[in-house]
Amino acid sequence: MNKRAVGSEKETKAAEYLKARGVKILESNYSCRAGEVDLIGVDHGCLVFFEVKWRRSGYSGDPSEAVDRRKQQKICRVCDNYRMFHTEVYKMQVRFDVLAMEEEEVNWIKNAFDYAGRGF
Repeated sequence: MNKRAVGSEKETKAAEYLKARGVKILESNYSCRAGEVDLIGVDHGCLVFFEVKWRRSGYSGDPSEAVDRRKQQKICRVCDNYRMFHTEVYKMQVRFDVLAMEEEEVNWIKNAFDYAGRGF
């Protein structure tokens, strides 16, 4: 199985994991000129941008470590774009979460990072 197929499979599992915990998934693999984000959902009235990271084992480091400052800034730009074109969610509080997956274990890191963009 190639890397893209594995990533797609893990994102599907992440979406199922979130749905089972009450998150309403709005978008999967949302992309725009600013970049791409794996999942966008609503959790307890909060608009959440999810980055899914997977590692086969801990030997390659913690999956959440792959969401560096540059990736955070890109996700924030995607957030700005999404909110600009989806006015129904514009006034919602925003949160950035990471789903770090190792084998079948999921670690949901809420508020993984703060807004790192420029805003409007």
